[in-house]
Amino acid sequence: MNLYEHTIITRQDTSPSEIKQLTEKYSKIVEKNEGEIVKTENWGLLYLSHLIKKNKKGSYIHFKIKANGNVIKELEKNEAIDKKLLRYLTVKVKKFDLDTNYFSKKDETEKKESSKN
Repeated sequence: MNLYEHTIITRQDTSPSEIKQLTEKYSKIVEKNEGEIVKTENWGLLYLSHLIKKNKKGSYIHFKIKANGNVIKELEKNEAIDKKLLRYLTVKVKKFDLDTNYFSKKDETEKKESSKN
């Protein structure tokens, strides 16, 4: 099994319930094809570096997936025809960083660090 980090960017007008549906939809595709979702992160609405299909912002959803290459092909095939998505990217990694949440609020990070001490 290979390890992948997969990120999708949805349109800025996508509602939270639609984001949840998209997350579930792509999680089911992975699980149906004998893959495993290790972690899912919703990074929220962020500014894009340039306009994509007339959108200044996009909602980011990040998956950490343990699967073989066929699962990723099937996942990207479904994403290519989804009108709610602006972009998607898959990166093969050697190991997951499950501890760091790069897009959490600064206050939440400080609270976690102070509770460890």
